Amino acid sequence: MLRGEFEAYCRCLERLGIKATENVLVAELGEKKLCLWRRTELLTRYPVSFSKRERSCREGSLGTPWGLHEIASRHGQTAPPGMMFVGREATGQCWQDLPDAGQGQPCQVTTRILRLRGLEAGLNAGPGRDSCDRYIYIHGTNHPEVFPENISSGCLLMLDDDLIDLFAKVEVGTHVWVSHP
Repeated sequence: MLRGEFEAYCRCLERLGIKATENVLVAELGEKKLCLWRRTELLTRYPVSFSKRERSCREGSLGTPWGLHEIASRHGQTAPPGMMFVGREATGQCWQDLPDAGQGQPCQVTTRILRLRGLEAGLNAGPGRDSCDRYIYIHGTNHPEVFPENISSGCLLMLDDDLIDLFAKVEVGTHVWVSHP
């Protein structure tokens, strides 16, 4: 299925008249994998989880949007694993150091942030559907004990070590293809 999702990404580029980026992330949500491709070569696979709700591109749905995206911004390059972010700014606290750490702690944005921007007008870009305006990220999780259970409010979640590794390999503008439901 992973090769099929890469091919779906290529068909989308052709349909939109967009040139491929050197690296591309392909999220196959049925497989719970985020794959890093360089041109047509699969470099690595990471486990990923996503929204606890049905996938959706609509604002307010809290579902993970699909289709073609790009990395709009990167945050937290030097943050330690587990650092919590609010408004893409590090809080100075790591989730594991808080007294309520564990299953009772609400979901937090942690470790690194790759903010996504939708590139398909009417699907994941534009009024009422814009992934960037919805604050859709690839970020760390403060619930590794249940990972890869789907617990986010629309974002793609990764474990700290995998996210730190991925963050070092991608840049702003890198395409992100999220599989269709």
